[in-house]
Amino acid sequence: MVIPLTREPSFATRCVHAGEGHNPYGAHATPIYQTSTYVFESAEQAAATFSGGPGYRYIRSAPNTPTHAAFIEKISSLESGEAALAFSSGMAAETAVILSHLAAGDHLLSANVIYGGTYGLFSTLFPKFGIDVSFVDTTDPEGVSASLHENTKMIFLETPANPTMAVSDIAAISRIAREAGALLVVDNTFATPYFQRPLQLGADIVVESCTKYIGGHGDLLGGVAVASKELIQRMKRPSLLAGGTMGTHEAWLCLRGLKTLHLRMERHQENAMQLATFLQNHPKVEKVNYPGLAVHPQHLVAARQMSGFGGMLSFEVKGGVEAGRTLMNRLKLCSLAVSLGSVDTLVEHPASMTHAVMPKEMREQLGIADGLVRVSVGIEGGEDIIADLEQGLDGI
Repeated sequence: MVIPLTREPSFATRCVHAGEGHNPYGAHATPIYQTSTYVFESAEQAAATFSGGPGYRYIRSAPNTPTHAAFIEKISSLESGEAALAFSSGMAAETAVILSHLAAGDHLLSANVIYGGTYGLFSTLFPKFGIDVSFVDTTDPEGVSASLHENTKMIFLETPANPTMAVSDIAAISRIAREAGALLVVDNTFATPYFQRPLQLGADIVVESCTKYIGGHGDLLGGVAVASKELIQRMKRPSLLAGGTMGTHEAWLCLRGLKTLHLRMERHQENAMQLATFLQNHPKVEKVNYPGLAVHPQHLVAARQMSGFGGMLSFEVKGGVEAGRTLMNRLKLCSLAVSLGSVDTLVEHPASMTHAVMPKEMREQLGIADGLVRVSVGIEGGEDIIADLEQGLDGI
């Protein structure tokens, strides 16, 4: 949709209006086009559509439905990309990105602190396809450069990283990738396009788990990849064959969720900063990981490339895993659950939940200690979130 303004519309305006308005019968809200296939007026029209011409043909092939198209246009606008594809999950999006651009004999250089599912995908599945994968501390650009191979075709970042909140310099690493002839892929799930736009910093592809902040209410599963038209076009055929297409209802929920992204992210960040400050001064807390704190090792990098620090944090409880379990078992308001980005506060134990797939030695080396607790800070009253964590810590 072309927003009828005499100036470039703001991010908030694009959250509400981008992608909207292509609806028959004057529908105000974009409908859920609950169909799996499309009827053609003639054999000639069908042949033209299946030959790459305009129009819809089948829900698995992009463009999937007008509901998907509206979501794709909105998220592309927000991420500052030209095109996008919607997937059944964030993992499906990552899989499609890798398999569309890498082949047997290629090297993938990945950040060493990433979501546990991504680590499992990179360390166990892709090597079976002959893709060489190695991991490096991407908070050190020189280390990234030194870890490149002659066959490195892609660098993968997750920043801020799950669950240590490590921050990688996207612009610096994009220059390294460009000089090496490699694509730079950034998982932007924690920051969202509201606080960080990797494509503007030099990244080639952005992936996000729509399950998190894009949907925002903990009621859907989805993923998205945003990039140039050329790179997305390269992904369409593999994505069609792999079949990991986002459902129509999920596309509609993402479309609706994005309309309030800017409002939610401001509250998530406000509450996270308050909670991080409280935890930093608590005698039973060993360490707090939040990019908004001046003590965070990459605080200046985060301040330079992000417009805000997000709603995710983690902290180490004194007393190790037992102290962490005691804390989580005492919480009343916060829910003990994986995933993140919902309107309510979620707390989890990475070592035994989201990152249990990682060997213990690797977790400890990366700072994922047994006493580490991850918090997805919700949009409740900040004072209530703090009070719940306080009474939980009091029991340790």
